[in-house]
Amino acid sequence: MKALDHGATALYDIPGPNTERRHKLYGLISTVILLALVGWILYLLFDTDQFTSTKWTPFEYKGIQELLLRGLGNTLKAFAIAAALSLALGTILAVGRLSDHRPVRWLATLFVEFFRAMPVLVMIFFIYVALKVEPLPALVAGLTLYNGSVLAEVFRSGINAVERGQREAAFALGMRKTQVMAQVLVPQAVRAMLPAIISQLVVALKDTSLGYLITYEEFLHAGKLIASNLDYDLPFIPVVMVISPIYIGMCMLLSWFAQWVAKRQRRNPKTEAAEVAPAEPGTLLPGVQ
Repeated sequence: MKALDHGATALYDIPGPNTERRHKLYGLISTVILLALVGWILYLLFDTDQFTSTKWTPFEYKGIQELLLRGLGNTLKAFAIAAALSLALGTILAVGRLSDHRPVRWLATLFVEFFRAMPVLVMIFFIYVALKVEPLPALVAGLTLYNGSVLAEVFRSGINAVERGQREAAFALGMRKTQVMAQVLVPQAVRAMLPAIISQLVVALKDTSLGYLITYEEFLHAGKLIASNLDYDLPFIPVVMVISPIYIGMCMLLSWFAQWVAKRQRRNPKTEAAEVAPAEPGTLLPGVQ
């Protein structure tokens, strides 16, 4: 086994020369397979005339560009409202599930388990068709009920994951339960919960595309209108190639934002350990030499 650098630690044996050669070979094979797959896909796209000027002409017109921008704006609006409401609902439900009052805890648990198990599309259709709600409120309500229920479990699990001694020490100092939650448990749990919260918000962002099923004019709905245009020889693949990177980019921005927030938390003086002065000789106890 190779010698470790000074101060380095490992939970497994450091790869030897033979293992490193195997890893390089596996990486080379994987790269070749991926390149072959990409080449095959490009060949199919060219073979089916997906890059002809006719199919890409729509994106040159100002009306089509405005349609896409309007759809993107509607998607972001629905996501922003649903994300804010989901975080608020998740917080309320998590507090209910952690309540000391049994009826409140049971009601919150029943609410969370019901809406977490219900398909998002079914909720959106029920609100839109049965309750006759407008497309945007119906979409936001469905996303909020589902994602808020999931986030409630994330919040509850994150708070319960904090070491029990932290809670007991806070109560021993005479703090009330609300103070313990707000000043001790939640700040420590946020770091652990942040990746799961962002992941669920990414799910909410992608689920806004369900709005096109209830005629909400979001980004995917705009793409569908362009893709079904016979004047441009049904440019379905070009529309996918334009819309997909934008969805992926928005999800990556959310992940980047989560990393930025995590770094800010680590640099926050309130979350950093306080420096302790080195021990100095003090007054000896009586009778001690």
